[in-house]
Amino acid sequence: MRTLKKSIWSYMYKVTFALVSVILISIMALNIANEQSRAQGSADKIFEQMNKMLEENQKELTRLRQEYAAKCLHNTEAIAYILEKNTGVGNDLYELCKIAEFMEVDEIHIIDAAGEIISGTHPQYYGYSFDSGKQMNYFKPMLKDKSMKMVQDIEPNTAEHKLMQYSAMWNSTGEFIVEVGIEPVNVSKVTEKNELPYIFSQLCVNPDTSYFAVNAETEKIVGATDTELVGMDIKEIGLNTEKIHSTKGFSGMINGKRSYIVFKKVADNYIGVAVTSKALYERIPLNMLYLAVCLMLIALALFKAVTRYLDREVVQKIGEVNGKLHKITMGDLNIKIDVHSSREFFELSRYINEMLQSLLANDRKMSYVLGKTDMHIGVYEYNRQMKRVRFTGDVLQILKTGTEAAWKLPSDWEDFKKYIRTMQKEPVAGENEIFAVGNGKYLKIEEIQEGEEIFGVITDVTEEIRKRREIEYQRDHDQLTGLFNRTGRDTRLSKILEECREPYYCAAVMVDADGLKMVNDTYGHENGDEYLKRIAEMLKQEAGENSILCRQGGDEFTLFYYKYGKEALVQKIEALKALQSGQKVRLRDGLTVDLRFSMGSSMAYGAVDYDKMYREADEKMYEDKRMRKKLAEETNTIES
Repeated sequence: MRTLKKSIWSYMYKVTFALVSVILISIMALNIANEQSRAQGSADKIFEQMNKMLEENQKELTRLRQEYAAKCLHNTEAIAYILEKNTGVGNDLYELCKIAEFMEVDEIHIIDAAGEIISGTHPQYYGYSFDSGKQMNYFKPMLKDKSMKMVQDIEPNTAEHKLMQYSAMWNSTGEFIVEVGIEPVNVSKVTEKNELPYIFSQLCVNPDTSYFAVNAETEKIVGATDTELVGMDIKEIGLNTEKIHSTKGFSGMINGKRSYIVFKKVADNYIGVAVTSKALYERIPLNMLYLAVCLMLIALALFKAVTRYLDREVVQKIGEVNGKLHKITMGDLNIKIDVHSSREFFELSRYINEMLQSLLANDRKMSYVLGKTDMHIGVYEYNRQMKRVRFTGDVLQILKTGTEAAWKLPSDWEDFKKYIRTMQKEPVAGENEIFAVGNGKYLKIEEIQEGEEIFGVITDVTEEIRKRREIEYQRDHDQLTGLFNRTGRDTRLSKILEECREPYYCAAVMVDADGLKMVNDTYGHENGDEYLKRIAEMLKQEAGENSILCRQGGDEFTLFYYKYGKEALVQKIEALKALQSGQKVRLRDGLTVDLRFSMGSSMAYGAVDYDKMYREADEKMYEDKRMRKKLAEETNTIES
């Protein structure tokens, strides 16, 4: 075993190392948290910048849409006027194309009163009507109201699915509808500014920082500074589905690179900013190295100063106290300890001296009290810091130890403890701290521990256990047959059903001794009792294992089978039924009578309600009794 000085050195080394490690780890954690906070703030600024870009682009897009709508409607009015003034032009493809070029529009369509395109700059559209598709169906209300002028938002047209903006109005006579279409080139350019590739291109891109956008519904990457990622599922690049919904940053792997990632929902997408851990934490290692060197130098100086002081003021003084304590453990209780180097050592000396006086006083008190009692108990006490065990003489008498053992036991508390533990190897089920020690003897061994002090009491409870078990047996068993009575049966049955964890087949059997009244009336009650005992013996032989046999009262018996397979259980019940006829029983004075009984049974599997099973078996037993009685009457009639 190490000396205290070496232990202190080892402890100080461990504490110093642990303290320095904790400080370094804490500061590193703070640095990492600070860098992550900086990355979070930078990401928030980027998200704010993106929102401003989107808002400005949206305002410009709204203005252009309004301008396009006004221009489209104005051009429609002008073209309708031209077609009214030049009646032949409406069916001339060449002239219509010239008008479209002059008016700077892309399409002109002439639609009749039924809503069908009959002329225009694009012959391939002829025949399309307001019922041909969603885009053309927008203008269908004009067929009912010729005063309407309609401008449609930009959307794919019906024929070719290209983005167009259409406007339409009736000519002044109400003969046809003029529809004009313009390709929204400028609107598309502004719309592109709201698209992710454009927005990412406007951001100040650091090689160690990447941006990507994830569709909120599909969880597919719809935009990224690394275009190879577009179209991939977020799980393919190592992102967690749940984490992208959080506004707080988190660490993760993206394409094999450890990164710090921040997500925020913008419109229908989650925009993510990822900074590689190498770039984010690049300043931390060098800072931590400088800090570690400084801490180690400070810790070394403190280590030397503290251990030197502890050695002089504590270790040496403890050695002095230990020398005197060793003499006390050897039996010299008159030694006085007197160390005054510090208040703590002064109090320690006083407490040890008081403990010595208390031990001497306790010995005298214990001997006096135990000498005044006539109870056959033994008391012992020992302290783990002292070698010897103190106990009364009754302990040796109760433990039945010989002279040699009695001489050895008080000398070493560890040997005494081992001996007591050998007495505690067989605890009595259902009893508290009572143990069987062989030869039908039972001991109650109680111990109380307070710190290093162990106080024990040993009581011989053999007679108490014997009387209690005798009372329990009389309570649970029928005195005539020795079988369980109803109380004993229910107690045993509840315990068995509670212990069983797997489902199995079981059966409840009710038995009624049919000939008991005849035997009592004819041969007397003593022979009636003999008759019941013979039936009990027969049932006991037939019952076998996993069964509970009970005399329920009077001439009724119950038998409960448990933990059986179905086929084996049926065989058991059939074997019992086979005993209902052809059996003889010998009574007193050499009398022999027929052994007859009625029976009924109920089988169940799994969860068991044995009260219900006994009721079912009881009903069947009485049915069997009626049938046997009827059969006997018929047999007697035939014989007579």
